[in-house]
Amino acid sequence: MNWFENLNPVIQTLIATTFTWGITALGALVVCFFKEVNRKILDTILGFSGGVMIAASFWSLLAPSIELSEQLGYIVWILPATGFIFGGLFVLFSDKFLDKVLKSKRNLRSTASLKRSILLISAITIHNIPEGMAIGVAFGGIANGVEGMTAIAAVMLAIGIGIQNFPEGAAVALPLRTEGYSRFKSFMIGQASALVEPIAAVIGVILVMYIRSILPFLLAFAAGAMIVVAARELLPESVKENKNLSTLGLIVGFVIMMVLDVTLG
Repeated sequence: MNWFENLNPVIQTLIATTFTWGITALGALVVCFFKEVNRKILDTILGFSGGVMIAASFWSLLAPSIELSEQLGYIVWILPATGFIFGGLFVLFSDKFLDKVLKSKRNLRSTASLKRSILLISAITIHNIPEGMAIGVAFGGIANGVEGMTAIAAVMLAIGIGIQNFPEGAAVALPLRTEGYSRFKSFMIGQASALVEPIAAVIGVILVMYIRSILPFLLAFAAGAMIVVAARELLPESVKENKNLSTLGLIVGFVIMMVLDVTLG
């Protein structure tokens, strides 16, 4: 772990988001072997990822945002609260926009398959932007010496996001396969859905490293976006069929992230 901690924050961020992209690619790769993935396993994974992301949103992002606001002499709650609200609204408005686009294209026939694929990639891309930025902000916060932010916390955040990217990759690739796309094309589209994460992460880490005064806002923005992603996407989907497994996954993910952050932070 020491060699990783000594790397430039941008390189750390690229390594972390290469991992999250790789897990998405693994998820998309299931299209080469299966027509569908066991629902119980997927729901447990989604619950676990939700627990990790909720815990990380507080201990790795929101709590450091509050502490840094105090260090910088700001009114302690203003930037954390504002950033959290804007982060949540970003995800909500992005989803609302895509819902409208999807409704307008729903009845298309001649080029429906291609347009559905483009819209599906767009939806996953926008979904991945705040996740990538959250990773970049976490590593940038460490470089800025923000109290309470550690390499292990940032790595665990990336792992949590990566784990939930597995079913995301499968969720893109498998429907495309059922629509008649080849296994290779379905895989390529599925893995491409996470390519935006490294880009968003690098933007996040650079902003944090060079504009310390807005770091409390960016940390809280990432936290708000993560909470909304977990509450709006991961958890509702995971409890549709396997509520108990999803809940157990959430508890385990939350506790693991909390223990690591508190004991190693």
